[in-house]
Amino acid sequence: MSYRLVIVTVCVVFGLLGLYTLQHHTQSKETFSNAILKQGSSGKDIYELQGRLKALGYYNGKVDGDFGPKTKNAVTWFQWKFGMKSDGVVGPKTKLKLWEATKEWKPTAEEVHPSERENAGGNNAGGGGGGGGNLPASNSLGLSQQDLKIMANAVYGESRGEPYEGQVAVAAVILNRVKSSQFPNTVSGVIFQPGAFTAVADGQINLEPNDKAIKAVKDAVSGWDPSDGCLYYFNPVTATSKWIWSRPQYKTIGKHIFCR
Repeated sequence: MSYRLVIVTVCVVFGLLGLYTLQHHTQSKETFSNAILKQGSSGKDIYELQGRLKALGYYNGKVDGDFGPKTKNAVTWFQWKFGMKSDGVVGPKTKLKLWEATKEWKPTAEEVHPSERENAGGNNAGGGGGGGGNLPASNSLGLSQQDLKIMANAVYGESRGEPYEGQVAVAAVILNRVKSSQFPNTVSGVIFQPGAFTAVADGQINLEPNDKAIKAVKDAVSGWDPSDGCLYYFNPVTATSKWIWSRPQYKTIGKHIFCR
């Protein structure tokens, strides 16, 4: 009886693992095709690849559907940041990781294949109405639902153990960077700038934010900046960068020191 029980248990475990793998594989297939993408490839998949990489701040070229050197560099950069083999070839693992990092991505009319552009405007015209939880439908800064959602992800991944004021301050730092000429001028560009946020490096950016993180983003977007204009922050206990200690320290909120 014990032997049969072991066999049944093993079968159940492998069955569940297979279901889990199939579910995640299906999610990536809903976007990309099964084709392996590499330099020289072209077509619909490359439009999507370039659009998603651009939303994350890894690609700054034209979304033209041609997998050239710039696209390969962006793919290699993305793979390296997410701990994958950096070969510039987009297979199932890279597609899945890219999909997970850009679940809220909505292509603009220029980011879809020409054969589908007729429908793209309609998809974007009502964009953001369904996602984002309690995030505001509109704001004075002109940020999209995708911007607000990825900010909430970043706040949750970076500071969910911090006091509420500290979470608002983290959101404010993101906005301060968007406004600063020293950083990218988009929310996704700031958040996914290489080495900028620990939550991106360790994958916590993909965690679903709670109501507190969402509210912190709303308050920051509404104008509350507990950091008083700071562009940096760090945890002195876990910080490994010597450079960050050279920044002028302005104030401490929770475990984070905010700097200018």
